[in-house]
Amino acid sequence: MSSAVEICNLALAHLGDTATVSSIDPPEGSAQAEHCSRFYPIAVDSLLEMHYWNFTMRRVVLASLTSTWPEWLYAYAVPSNANNLISVLPPDSVDDYSTKFSPTDTPNFAHNYSPMIAAGRYAPQPYTLETLDNGTQVLYTNQENAVLRYTAHITDPTQFSPLFVMTLSYHLASMLAGPIMKGDAGAAEAKRLTQMMMGYLQKATASDSNQRNSRPEIVTPWMSGR
Repeated sequence: MSSAVEICNLALAHLGDTATVSSIDPPEGSAQAEHCSRFYPIAVDSLLEMHYWNFTMRRVVLASLTSTWPEWLYAYAVPSNANNLISVLPPDSVDDYSTKFSPTDTPNFAHNYSPMIAAGRYAPQPYTLETLDNGTQVLYTNQENAVLRYTAHITDPTQFSPLFVMTLSYHLASMLAGPIMKGDAGAAEAKRLTQMMMGYLQKATASDSNQRNSRPEIVTPWMSGR
């Protein structure tokens, strides 16, 4: 587990800066703390948008609103902590491929067999997201009693995975390079640190994705009679 201060000090270490900070909210008064206070939230928010991180995954039954558009049957309030919307599901779905598929459901299945069909029905429903004049986000869909899968905006560093922390520290360091080192040296260091961040991002997203188990239940023709 890490704190925001520990991540900032790790970012400074990537820069070769021997200084350490003890507080960024509020900043303790040093130039490093001021820069970290300014760039740390930006680094977190932008990294959260780059991937559907497991520690941010949420599922919620949406609160109904009155739909004002005839194109959509239902309107729902978007959760205030939503970062990325993933899918709108029927209330009985357990995942995106939750509906058991049997070839007997499809006429002339033997003539229409394909891997896509065999994989089962894809449960998520069409939707659109709009923002009202008062800033309220509204989700429109034709799904009754809709359930939303989304990533939440997480700011608690103790929930970050270790590889996310490493990626974040290099991401933050790349932002700090210009203000701390300045000039051509700062620009060159920012480029190097961005490359390091991208390398860790690849490892972090691969590790994160490997911890999921969302697979369709396949019922092939020879199994359908069981």
